[in-house]
Amino acid sequence: MMFQKNAVPGLVRVGGRAAVLLAFAGGVTVLLMWLAGTFAPKVATNGTAVRSEEPEVAGRVVEASVIRIPLVESAVGTIRAVHETTIGSKLMARVVEVELKAGQQVRAGDVLLRLDDADLQAKLEQAQAAATSAEAAHAQAISDEKRYSSLLKSNAASRQDYEKTATAMKSTEAELRRAKEMINEVQATLDWATVRSPMDGTVIDKKIDVGDLVTPGQMLVTLFDPKRMQVVASVRESLAQRLEVGQDIGVEIEGLKEHCTGTISEIVPEAQAASRAFQVKVTGPCPAGIYTGMFARMLIPLQEEDVLVVPRGAVRYVGQLELVDVAAHRHAVRRAVRTGRTFGDNVEVLSGLRAGEAVVVPADTDADQGTHHD
Repeated sequence: MMFQKNAVPGLVRVGGRAAVLLAFAGGVTVLLMWLAGTFAPKVATNGTAVRSEEPEVAGRVVEASVIRIPLVESAVGTIRAVHETTIGSKLMARVVEVELKAGQQVRAGDVLLRLDDADLQAKLEQAQAAATSAEAAHAQAISDEKRYSSLLKSNAASRQDYEKTATAMKSTEAELRRAKEMINEVQATLDWATVRSPMDGTVIDKKIDVGDLVTPGQMLVTLFDPKRMQVVASVRESLAQRLEVGQDIGVEIEGLKEHCTGTISEIVPEAQAASRAFQVKVTGPCPAGIYTGMFARMLIPLQEEDVLVVPRGAVRYVGQLELVDVAAHRHAVRRAVRTGRTFGDNVEVLSGLRAGEAVVVPADTDADQGTHHD
């Protein structure tokens, strides 16, 4: 009996501590829930608004609308110049002068580099001397032919002698023509020693320097016309069938974060054996600052889709929540939504709104976005 009497107070003390701890924990929990706004909900589950507080509408009221946008699929491509040329050497000679560097703008006819032409100058002088000699011989032959023609008429010379002088005149005439053509040939070869730009363009790269010995066929300089660029992409067979020459199509240049529209200029009528893809070329106006070799995407339209959008200014962000104020009976009811893509000043609404429902765009947001009230 004494054991039981002593045990009862100990149990009472333990139970009292437990009760105090439970009460403290409960109080802390209630306080946290109150701070979190549990007892004053502003947004209900499943997009249903709870009108705990319904302030009056303050701002512009805009209906959620449906727009149609095209669905597209991209094809990876590369920026290339429509007109790109590589200039090669026609001579074996040493480079004596280089007047260009990568990225330099040149015009048609500008001197790009010069080759050693000393031996060609010597050959030109030899050809000119030969032409002078042939011209003198031809002049003498003409004089002899006229003199023997007069003697033949007076029977002072035989016809055989006259025919010899006439043949000599024709022979010297042919020698003179050959000498002149030799001058033209040497002059043309001499012109190859001065390499000029065949077009207005930009230097991509030079492959030689002063002192290098170049050989016939060796590549010297690569140029391209920056005013006419194109996207060359490989398009798989199923998508290539949707395209045709002359069709307008969108292009995305990721490096510049730019979009532009071009025209399909060429569809190579042969599929690549490994990928079964066709090479498609798109030309047209493109933003400044693009260069050959840059990465691009060709945006191939498939069909259209309906997208529900609201003005971007109507969406507020509270932590991880995306909220809009829905206008109802002169009051604004806050509702949670989920947004998607951006289309200019509008944003796609994936859930939480229906087409035709009106949302409030605060006046300060309109001012920030540069919009105007009606």
